[in-house]
Amino acid sequence: MYSLDDLVVECMQQGCTDLHISGDHPFVVRKNGNISYLKELVLTPGEVDGLVNELLDPIQKKILSERWSVDLAKTIAGSRLRINVFRTHRGLSLAIRFLPGRIPSVEQLNLLPSLQELTYHRSGLILICGATGSGKSTTIASLLQKINMTKSLHVITLEDPIEFRFQTIRSFFEQRELGIHFQNFEQGLIDILREMPDVVLVGELREPEPIRLTLNAAEAGHLVFATLHASTVEEALYRVCNAFPLDVQEYVRHQLSSSLNAVIVQQLHYKPELGFRVPVLSVLRATTSIKRMIREGKLSQIENTLEMGRQEGMYTFERYDREFLSQKRNFVSPMQILQPSKEEYPEKESTSQPGIGGGEQSKEQAQKTQISTPSVPLKNAGPEFEIQGDDQEGLYHLKGDEDLAEVLAQLRDDSGEGTED
Repeated sequence: MYSLDDLVVECMQQGCTDLHISGDHPFVVRKNGNISYLKELVLTPGEVDGLVNELLDPIQKKILSERWSVDLAKTIAGSRLRINVFRTHRGLSLAIRFLPGRIPSVEQLNLLPSLQELTYHRSGLILICGATGSGKSTTIASLLQKINMTKSLHVITLEDPIEFRFQTIRSFFEQRELGIHFQNFEQGLIDILREMPDVVLVGELREPEPIRLTLNAAEAGHLVFATLHASTVEEALYRVCNAFPLDVQEYVRHQLSSSLNAVIVQQLHYKPELGFRVPVLSVLRATTSIKRMIREGKLSQIENTLEMGRQEGMYTFERYDREFLSQKRNFVSPMQILQPSKEEYPEKESTSQPGIGGGEQSKEQAQKTQISTPSVPLKNAGPEFEIQGDDQEGLYHLKGDEDLAEVLAQLRDDSGEGTED
């Protein structure tokens, strides 16, 4: 019988970034962008239901019953996890993303050191973009931690869910989670303007009204970080502008041009010589010429300006790879920053319903006793079998009676060439 704690620790020690659990199916792990199957680790649908029941608090269970899926973040075995619980033809399933045990620095993420200059701004909008799983949240967390270490500011975050927890160093952080501390991003942004923040994080821009309120906050003198799903700088700007009807897009472009500081688009590329993936960036700085192009609606010309903007600190993906990554000598392995933290995350937020009083136990505190020694059995799928990555290379030879540590240890020797996000 294996514990969830042991599984989390072993996966992170082997450099896995994701774990998928589905009823009557082998556990799936992802390393360097490729998936592999742990065929001796299988839960029945009923056992998955039991695991979900242990992980979720009453509020999250209510959300799951109403929306058929729920997002949460948890600390298990000293590791921070982002978890999505959802329904499939196999019943309840879990998608688990492993987060760094501590908030990493820009250098530890193998990012361009000058990225920290974004924290020097006192107001304006900074967009961090990329596909799901490209590391947007971790990059923003490293920038906010830089602010925390160097400035005495009031920082408010709107997140879904809260992924990294910030402890006060110099700045005062108030982190709010969708569905628990605020009802929706629109209302959360309206509330923020009354709460006197210096810095604001908006977890993700999707709908027109939150985008409008985010631009208003940046224009009003707040430094606003926000994430957006976009694969290029041009696409990110189009997504902001085209979220609105044609008759107001000119005004939105003026608003965006006056408040924008930078757009960062992030991808993860596998480097065979390193054996792991590193961030590759496209960086737009809002210079006078860039602001003019946005204001005049000439967004299609911006990519060309990126190529010519070396002196202003701009990069295309190709030039970033060629001029920064290819020249960089020292890299930090993801396995180093994914190691579990020896210190517990502070879990003090109240999950009590709105009203007078409160004092209910926080959701993380309430679950720690349940999760510390889970007793979910991981039964064997067969006496002997093989696991194969999706690149059809490197068979894992597993036996049903192998120890979990031995099973996952075989991942050490197979870095597998990852796909580029």
